Amino acid sequence: MIETHQQKGTGMTEPQGSSTLSELDRDECLRLIAPGGVGRVAYDDGEGPTVTPVNYVLDGETIVFRTSLAGRLNQNLAGLLSGAEVRIAFEVDDFDTDRQEGWSVLVRGGARQLDDDESAAHVKPWPADPRPARIRLTAMDITGRRLGHG
Repeated sequence: MIETHQQKGTGMTEPQGSSTLSELDRDECLRLIAPGGVGRVAYDDGEGPTVTPVNYVLDGETIVFRTSLAGRLNQNLAGLLSGAEVRIAFEVDDFDTDRQEGWSVLVRGGARQLDDDESAAHVKPWPADPRPARIRLTAMDITGRRLGHG
């Protein structure tokens, strides 16, 4: 547990002790995101940068998620030649705000639609409405950081 003290006159509580920010190597980043869950996809939707939360699975060093056919990311990918990719970023994190500790992993690479005949790890969309478009992000860069008390 982090000891806290109150700043005089502000009513704000600050953590006591020092936090350290450390870089994570590629293997540790992959280990942290391997269970799957929810991440955020960052891309240009034609109107500027945007971020969309998606549930995903990790398939080797690639990330697979699904989206609706009418979704902006899918529409951007649908206009490409077969096999072409769009550069996107994908971020997953886990933080304990009470302890002010956690980690963040950023994956950057090329995303493309999967053809119906291509196999991939199965990801079941959380929303009830259909998400038939399957997207694969092939990692080019995987970086991460951990914040902790040491």
